[in-house]
Amino acid sequence: MSHPRIVVTGTDTDVGKTIFSAALTGALGAHYWKPVQAGVDPHGDRERVAELAGVPAANILPEAYRLATPCSPHRAAEIDGVTIDPARLALPDVAAPLVVEGAGGVMVPIAPDLLFADMFARWAAPVVLVARTGLGTINHSLLSIEALRRRGVPILGLAFVGEAQPDSEATIARLGAVKRLGRLPRLDPLDRDTLARAFADHFDTGDFR
Repeated sequence: MSHPRIVVTGTDTDVGKTIFSAALTGALGAHYWKPVQAGVDPHGDRERVAELAGVPAANILPEAYRLATPCSPHRAAEIDGVTIDPARLALPDVAAPLVVEGAGGVMVPIAPDLLFADMFARWAAPVVLVARTGLGTINHSLLSIEALRRRGVPILGLAFVGEAQPDSEATIARLGAVKRLGRLPRLDPLDRDTLARAFADHFDTGDFR
């Protein structure tokens, strides 16, 4: 695989992974894949990325598992009567950059005995850790970094989402020995154009190539 494969994970749910993934997908002209979607009311993250990334529809790949219940994938699969087979979660081989979005945080279970962090280790692709800038982010971010490092997962860097908190951002990067890639501000309105401009203003696409 000659094109970059980048995994986007987060310190928790609702930290901004999907918005960041859309921005990165658009900036790289990448394919986007969320292997496991749990919760599709009114729509899933694939639809949100398709709306915001500005890439051809063919670049938005279907999930390996699309589950109805908005909870941890292992439980959503159980409720839906589905058994998640890790073999179906191999990274797609596409002739372009690929952005892969996890679900929830690093330690969320995909199956009863398989965490997303374990899957990241199998993929051996560099990870971008998305973290909110609000209260609690130092603890959550450093724990997530530690969990990834214990499994030998390569960490490309940190992408923050929210209002600027220079001390917290610098502290996490320093103590975690991880590069601060940039910060995506909260956008109002949030649409394809404002997201593309914000990413261009706050990130260097060269860090992801």
